[in-house]
Amino acid sequence: MLMMVVLAPVASAAPAAAPTARCEFIPTPENPAARPVQPPGAVVPAKGTVKVTIVTNYGVVIASLDRANAPCGVENFAHLARSWFYTLSQCWRLTDTTRLGVLQCGDIYRAEEGGPGYRFADEVTGKETYARGTIAYGNQGPGTNGSEFFIVHSFANIQPVYTVIGHVTQGMDTLDRIVKAGIVPQPDGLLDGAPKKPVRILHVLAR
Repeated sequence: MLMMVVLAPVASAAPAAAPTARCEFIPTPENPAARPVQPPGAVVPAKGTVKVTIVTNYGVVIASLDRANAPCGVENFAHLARSWFYTLSQCWRLTDTTRLGVLQCGDIYRAEEGGPGYRFADEVTGKETYARGTIAYGNQGPGTNGSEFFIVHSFANIQPVYTVIGHVTQGMDTLDRIVKAGIVPQPDGLLDGAPKKPVRILHVLAR
């Protein structure tokens, strides 16, 4: 007599959920959005990278943003880029001193004015360094991140209080051209002010 053996199906393990982080994007009615944009969602990916292409009138800068290091900051940057917030904007500040060499962008009206109408917390450990090619958020004090960011073209000997979102992978020669074009002379002779030839962001792609 033949016996039929019925094998119970083996349950496959459910795929692990992708890590996420919870962010709080706090409205700033005292500093309303310079361009129409809504805050990102509260729950964001905390793993993977975002490739960013910044197209300027000097050339292209390509960067990799690290979600694991700064999930809220990276999601915010990608969200603003996809919302066209940075399109046809200007980088208002360029520094080239013995302490600080950065290009500051992301403000719509002028340096440190014209953000997205909300703010969010810093994502720092206190061990941050800012080598050439680093991209980080600028701020006006703890927990005031918005749209302003800077790219280090040489080095930045600054306190580790600025959220690092990624690093340039291609296009540092674009930054070199910007620096070579010079800075508007300041009364004290300090190389910290507007670029002599305006630096315009034509568009930012994030994927």
